[in-house]
Amino acid sequence: MSKDTVKVAEKTIEAVLGEFLEEQAKRLKPSTMRRYESIVSLFQSFLDGYGSQDLGKQEDAFFERLYNARGDEHREFCQIFGPEKIPGNVAEFLDYFMVRKVMCGKDLMRAAGTVMKKLGKWLEEKGYVKSEYAVQIVRHGAAAVRELPATEELAQMLYHYASSTAVDCDDVIEDYFTIDEVEPGKLHLSALSGDEQIVVPVSRDISDASRVGWSISGAMGRKGKDWRILEAWNVYP
Repeated sequence: MSKDTVKVAEKTIEAVLGEFLEEQAKRLKPSTMRRYESIVSLFQSFLDGYGSQDLGKQEDAFFERLYNARGDEHREFCQIFGPEKIPGNVAEFLDYFMVRKVMCGKDLMRAAGTVMKKLGKWLEEKGYVKSEYAVQIVRHGAAAVRELPATEELAQMLYHYASSTAVDCDDVIEDYFTIDEVEPGKLHLSALSGDEQIVVPVSRDISDASRVGWSISGAMGRKGKDWRILEAWNVYP
C-alpha cells in the first residue's frame, strides 16, 4: 500500500453505523432502539480506542497524523476508516471490551451479541463487507448471545464462592487461568504466565456452569499442596 492510497474512506465507519441505526429505528420499538444505540455507541468507542492496534505501518502513520491533528483536522478511528475494519474487531469487542471494560449485566451482554448479529447481516446486505466476513460477525454475535450471559453468571458465582471460602495461603498467583478440565466439584486450571497445573475445589453448581476453554481472571492460592480460589474478577469465553 503506497502512501498515496491511504486516505479517509469515502464512507467511514461512523457514517455506516449511523446509517445502520437510522434503518433500525424504522422497525424497532423505542425501548429496543435505545438498547441498539447504547451497543453501537459502545462499539464505536471500542473501535476509536482499540481499532488502530492492528493497522499496517502506512495506515498507522496516516491514522496518527490525523488523530494527533488539532482542531477541525482531528479525526478518530471511526472517522477515518471504512466498514472493512469492522469484522476483525467484533470478537475482541464482545469477548474483551464488554466483559472487562464495560462490566455490564447479562441483559446488556446478550443485547451486544444480538446487535452484532444484526449488524453483520446488514453489512452484507448493503455490500459493505464480503459474505465470509459477515458470517464471522454473525457467528461471534451468536456465540456472545449464548456465552456472555453464562460467563457473567459464572463470574458472580466464583466471586461469592471465593469470598466465603478464601484462606491464608503460602503462595498466591494473580493471572488469567484457562479451564482445562471440569470435574464435579473441581476445576483444572492452567495459568497464562506459567506451566503449573492447578486444581481447585468449587461447588457443584460452579463446576456445572463451567466450560472447558473459558478463562478466569483472579487469584489462586496454595496452602500446602492444595489450591484455593482467593479472588475471581471476570470470566471470559
